[in-house]
Amino acid sequence: MKVRIKYTKSELLKFIGHLDVMRYFQKAVKRAGLDIAYSQGFSPHQLMSFAAPLALGVTSEGEYFDAEFHSVVSSEEFVRRFNEQMAAGMEVKAARLLPDDAKNSMSIVAASDYLITIRDEVPVEVKDKFLAYVPHLLELDKIEVLKKTKKNEKIEDIKSGIYKVSVESYVSARALAGDPVDGTSPAENQYVDDINAMDKLYMLLATGSEYNLKPELIVQAICKEIGYEYNRFDYRIHRLETYMRNEKEQLVSLLETGTVIE
Repeated sequence: MKVRIKYTKSELLKFIGHLDVMRYFQKAVKRAGLDIAYSQGFSPHQLMSFAAPLALGVTSEGEYFDAEFHSVVSSEEFVRRFNEQMAAGMEVKAARLLPDDAKNSMSIVAASDYLITIRDEVPVEVKDKFLAYVPHLLELDKIEVLKKTKKNEKIEDIKSGIYKVSVESYVSARALAGDPVDGTSPAENQYVDDINAMDKLYMLLATGSEYNLKPELIVQAICKEIGYEYNRFDYRIHRLETYMRNEKEQLVSLLETGTVIE
């Protein structure tokens, strides 16, 4: 039986890499007493796959992995057992039973959206200029940036991978992500200092095996246009959600495929 798990990763663990997160959940499954399935052969491993690896230094409310189990408990019990094993900074939010023929989450990821906060160290006039330019970004014929890989680097036009950019508050961005925030005070929110401040860059980007666009490239493009030198540590990057396309080609949460386990 295939189960899709949604989890969050906050500031405390944002510098923990993807491989360590994978190992963390492999151990958490054992400690939680869940009936995980293993591969066959000389070196059995847990049947677990992650949707879209999160870059180092990025926080998220929309991370996913799929796992196969010989038997399952209720969705509520899955969440409870996992969270009893979670360290501060990591929290399981949901569990859904997938159809037997469901594709794994990594193969169906199509997009992710992000909220970028400019840190206080950036001069106010630069921040104002940055945010003022956001609505004009997609008016450019091309959005060219220097894209680096392990083997080389090249100038690439990334405009086709940008589905939306706008200036939003945390509350309005959550609404765009299909999950409005109701009655949440700044003190209760671990991701932003002021959930209603309209001073954040929202972006919906192509993600996945076909085309994967990193949010920092859009920030670099804006910095280039306003004449400000890009510094990764001037910005706080937060992933809101990870999406797939349904039969109507609409972007929907990866949880849409599954059903709640009673």
